[in-house]
Amino acid sequence: MVSSRSSASFYLRSSVVSILGLCAVHTAIAATPVNNIDSFEANRLPQVQLDEIVVTATRTPTKTSNVIAQTRVIDSEELQRYQGQTVVDVISRQPGFSHFSNGGMGTTSNFYVRGYDKRQVLVLVDGIRYSSIDDGGAALSLLPADQVERIEVLYGASGSSIYGADAMGGVIQIFTKGANIEQNKFSVTVGAGSHDHYVYGATAQFRNDQGTSLSLSASRNETKGFSAVAPDGYGYNKDDDGFKSNNYSLNLNQKVNEAVTVGVSGLYADSTTDIDSADQYNWEPPYEKLETALPDAYVDQKNGVASAYIQYQDAEKTAKLAYGYSVADSSTYEYESKIGNPDKYDTTQQQINLTGDYKLPVGTAIYGIEHLKQELDSSVYAADDRKVTGGYLGYILSKDNIDAQANVRYDDYSDFDNETTYNLGATYRLTPELRVGANYAKGYRAPSFTQLFGPTSWGGNPNLKPETSDNYEAFIEYDTLLQSTRLTGYNNKVEDLIASDGINTPEYPYGKNINIDKSKIEGVTLTSDWNIDNYLFGLSYDYQKAKDDSGKATDGNYLPIRPEHKGLIYMGYKLSDIDIRAEYQYVDDYYYNTTNTTKVDSYNLVNISGNYQLTPNLSMSARLNNVFNEKYVTAPGYNTDGTNFFTSLTYNWY
Repeated sequence: MVSSRSSASFYLRSSVVSILGLCAVHTAIAATPVNNIDSFEANRLPQVQLDEIVVTATRTPTKTSNVIAQTRVIDSEELQRYQGQTVVDVISRQPGFSHFSNGGMGTTSNFYVRGYDKRQVLVLVDGIRYSSIDDGGAALSLLPADQVERIEVLYGASGSSIYGADAMGGVIQIFTKGANIEQNKFSVTVGAGSHDHYVYGATAQFRNDQGTSLSLSASRNETKGFSAVAPDGYGYNKDDDGFKSNNYSLNLNQKVNEAVTVGVSGLYADSTTDIDSADQYNWEPPYEKLETALPDAYVDQKNGVASAYIQYQDAEKTAKLAYGYSVADSSTYEYESKIGNPDKYDTTQQQINLTGDYKLPVGTAIYGIEHLKQELDSSVYAADDRKVTGGYLGYILSKDNIDAQANVRYDDYSDFDNETTYNLGATYRLTPELRVGANYAKGYRAPSFTQLFGPTSWGGNPNLKPETSDNYEAFIEYDTLLQSTRLTGYNNKVEDLIASDGINTPEYPYGKNINIDKSKIEGVTLTSDWNIDNYLFGLSYDYQKAKDDSGKATDGNYLPIRPEHKGLIYMGYKLSDIDIRAEYQYVDDYYYNTTNTTKVDSYNLVNISGNYQLTPNLSMSARLNNVFNEKYVTAPGYNTDGTNFFTSLTYNWY
């Protein structure tokens, strides 16, 4: 006898496949010539947009066709295909990214951009830093994609010279819903998927002729999950690991007059993740292994960003004063002896900055002054507050066939020496469609609190030095109305890269954090996106060699979690009321540790996603992941999900 739960799961999966099939049939019969579609529908047809405006690359609105460093935009239409998933699911499929996770939704994960890990990639939410200062990285696995309107990715280290430390590998900026409200709207979303995965959400957006715009959004995301620990993995109580999260976002803007705007924004996630306890050790000598664990271990986490600003803008200049506050709190209930007294890591960041630009007779000057205070309150270890005061100056030029950018930034750290970073880049347009360019950037990153002061069981080493890098990049880009193609080559030389030595000892059971004297990360990224008669197709390919270049015993070893080859191919069809897409992703094998003794095998994934406008008010999204049920891991000892699906309905009142 089949259980009701199994029947429901089978029915939902069948429904998704049927609906995606129906979408494909619909596209075949709905391929109407453009001249038979009214002007409103024609304006919504997909195009390769050459002059989309981005702000992350220069901290001022700039056309993508004038940006030098590689930038990628993930807009609201693309995010719609990730209903029920998190931001890390979105970015892990972007060119230049790789990642691993210790299980399903909400579990520990890490991502890499051109060989730099998440600690070396700055994440901003509406311009405000979002990260956990104890770990040093942003928990993108806890941020729901449905609370986000847009994501901009800046590749490479050019962000260091305008954003400071933590931007050595790039910048990811997340924009909350409601930044650009076109009309009053109220919407509700409900969704369901594999492993009893359910999502409920509502969004209200309002604007008036007096310059007021307001967006409020809330959602609930929950799943029973699957067991994170593989059959041959480490840990106890190998049961399903659930996840639940309540998520909220706010965006309020008021235009005071033609020149002055004030506003507030915020994004907050309150989540609980079930975990399986791993092998544990006594933290005091002789560091004996313990084999007791709480059966129902879990982690409570609260992550959020809030900001307020006032901005002045006229035809010649812009000035913006902003205050931001972010939290990343984590409490782990894991050991039986610590019930009611969890391992706690509460971190806060406060920042105030004044940024702006001024149009010169030729080009534009940009500037900024910032102060950042980072605090940690932990039951496991102690660390002094970190304060960083910095400022930057820059120059941007777009004239005739030339684009150029130069920036320099100075930062003073309370716990390390001061540091100066800078970058210089230029492009030349050979034809209206063909552009070539090069960029150099100096990068810098101070160690995170956990890397410095964490328990030895986590590899803590107070003698770590900051990381520095020299980053070289060159590209050739060809853009037309039908396609956009870019080939980028990069060569990054890193000094004092922080990594675990991978050597297990009684004092350091999982390895010790060390500085690798010299490392080299070099590679190429090819991206190509096409749109021909509403058919969409494209690819991305990354070739990367990330190696220890220290000249010591480990010289020539590959840096961990950096696959040499990675690629994605997609095909789709898009009209005003439908967007269906299939993608194939390949990830090459890679080493999991610096000693290159543990290897993760390559894997292939096929995913299908679709959005369909059923009526003017009702839309549907569906996604089928890992269609062929590939058995793979991203981290040794931890399961990944097999074939899984999610589908949702959204109803809008205008």
